[in-house]
Amino acid sequence: MRVLLVSHYFPPHMGGIENVVAGEARHLAKAGHDVVVLTTSPGARAGTEVSDDGYRVVRLPTWNGVERATGVPFPLVAPWSFARVARLVRAADVVHVHDLLYVTTWLAAVAARLLRRPYVLTQHVGLVAHPSRVVEGVQKLVHATLGRAVVTGAGAVVHLNGAVAEFLRRVGARPEQLRFVVNGTDTDLFHPADPAAKAALRAEFGLPRDGVLALFAGRFVPKKGFDVVVGAAGEGYTLVLAGGEPPQPWTAPAGVVVAGRMPPERLADLYRACDVFVLPSVAEGFPLTVQEAMATGLPVVITDDPGYAPYGLDRELVGLVRPTSEQVRAALLRIAGDAELRARMGAYSADLAARRFSWAEHVRTLEAVYTEVSA
Repeated sequence: MRVLLVSHYFPPHMGGIENVVAGEARHLAKAGHDVVVLTTSPGARAGTEVSDDGYRVVRLPTWNGVERATGVPFPLVAPWSFARVARLVRAADVVHVHDLLYVTTWLAAVAARLLRRPYVLTQHVGLVAHPSRVVEGVQKLVHATLGRAVVTGAGAVVHLNGAVAEFLRRVGARPEQLRFVVNGTDTDLFHPADPAAKAALRAEFGLPRDGVLALFAGRFVPKKGFDVVVGAAGEGYTLVLAGGEPPQPWTAPAGVVVAGRMPPERLADLYRACDVFVLPSVAEGFPLTVQEAMATGLPVVITDDPGYAPYGLDRELVGLVRPTSEQVRAALLRIAGDAELRARMGAYSADLAARRFSWAEHVRTLEAVYTEVSA
C-alpha cells in the first residue's frame, strides 16, 4: 500500500509526535508498504531525502518563527506548497495526518477531499491549556472551524485516550469514526539495564553514583509539567532533566541535573541510568516518553488523567498523581525510599510495555484501519 504520513515536524526536530511518525514510517516500510513522510523543514533542508529504512521524507519550505518566538510549535509552510502536497496525495492509496491543529494537516486533508483519497487522522491531544488567552482562543477557533472540517472528512479518527475521544466528539467526530490505538515503542532500543550497566551509564553521563535518580524527559514547558517537577526538587533523590533547554537566565536548584536535549539512542541510555521516571504533564494522549520509560523497566509517576482509563493501569504499581509539586514530591519520596516497591513497579512497567506497546501490534492495527477506509 502507498501510504503518505503527514506531520507538522519530523526528526531531527524533537518531540513526541515526531517520534511516533518516525516509528510508523520505519515499521510500515519494514512491513512492505511504500511510505512517504510529508513534513516541514526546521532542523533540516527543504527537499526530498531517503531514509536508511527505505521511506522517503519530503520537507516543505518552512518559517518556524512562531516556535522560536513563543515556544508554540506551529510551523508555517510556503504559500506555494499546496501543489506539492496535492501531487503527493494523488500518488497515495491512503493519507494519514497527525493532529488537526497544523497547516500540513489542513493542506493534506483538503487535497485528499479534492482528489478523493481516503485519509486517517490521529489526534494526539485535546485542547492544550496555555497561559496566553490569545493562544488558547486561537486553538478553540481552529478546532471549531478547520479542525472540525478535518475530523468530519476523515475515514477514521485515531485517538490515544478517552479524554481525547471526548474532545473529538465535541468537534464533530461520529462514533463510528473513532478508533483507540496504542502507540508503538521500540523495545529493542528501550530495555532495562542490569546493575553493572546502570553504574557504567551513570559514570558516562557524569551523574551521581549513589542515590535515586528521578528522570524527567520532555520539553521544558508547563504542558509537560516542567515547573511542577522543578518545584518537587529536594532531599531524597536527584532530579535529572532531559529533552529541552532551561529558560535563561536560570540556575538549577540543589539536587537538579540538566542533561538537555539528546537523540533517542542517547535518551535510551539515560533512562537506563535512572531509577524512576516522572512526567506530570497535562492534555496528553498517552506520552511516548512514559511508554519508553516503562519499556526500560522504570517505575513511573504521571498525571492521574481519567483519559488513561483504556490502558488499565494498576494504581498500586503506577504513581498516579495530581500535577502539583507536592503530590509529585510525595510520590517520588515514597518510591525512592522503598527499593522493593521500585522493583515491583519497574517489573510491572516492563511487562505492560512488552504486552501493549509493541510496534508490530501498532502496525497491524494501522493496516486494518487503512484497509477499512480504502474499501
